[in-house]
Amino acid sequence: MDKQTQTELEAAAFRRLVKHLDERKDVQNIDLMILAGFCRNCLSKWYKAAADEQGIDLSYEEACEQVYGMPYSEWKEKHQKKATPEQLAAFEAAQKSKQ
Repeated sequence: MDKQTQTELEAAAFRRLVKHLDERKDVQNIDLMILAGFCRNCLSKWYKAAADEQGIDLSYEEACEQVYGMPYSEWKEKHQKKATPEQLAAFEAAQKSKQ
């Protein structure tokens, strides 16, 4: 596979992942962190890091908007719930298991 085709397929897969996460707003970032070790914020950070590597001026807030489809503050207000004690305990356990 040539590099251009690989890049196009990777970009398409990324767009599909972002679309899937957008369709599953019920899945909280903490749940993603517990189960997969990454969340929408991680994707935003990776997106910004990729822009930085290419010398593209992109703020973290702009990267979040690409991943969340809206400003992060708006997404939090509309969709983010307060983490339950059970979620926090599971997150802590997941973090400890990585050490």
